[in-house]
Order: sequence, then structure tokens, then C-alpha cells
Amino acid sequence: MSTQERLEALEVKAAFTEDLLDQLNLTIYRQQQQIDGLLRAVTELRQQRPEGGTGARSLRDELPPHY
Repeated sequence: MSTQERLEALEVKAAFTEDLLDQLNLTIYRQQQQIDGLLRAVTELRQQRPEGGTGARSLRDELPPHY
């Protein structure tokens, strides 16, 4: 393999690597947006929870009365 061919192969690899890095950065950016949105949603849900409750309820509290 000549020096020119090796140089061209390295340039191709560098171009693919740059493209992959751009794609990964975009993926990370989108994931961070999703995480931020989920954190906001959790915060809103926590604010909607009644203050007097302990937060933990028994499944027996959810059962309808049996006649």
C-alpha cells in the first residue's frame, strides 16, 4: 500500500469519525432535552401530591368494599 493510499484511507476514516461524533453529540443533546423534560414532569407531579399524605399507600386501601 502506497503512502498516498494510506493517507487517503486515513482521511476517509477521519471524515467518518467526525460524522459519527456529530451524530453522537446530537443524540446526547436530544437525550438531555428528554431528561430535562422528565425532571420537570416529576417535579410537577410531586407538587400535585397532597401535602398531608405519606406518599405510600397500601394496596388494601384501593380495594372496594366486599358485601
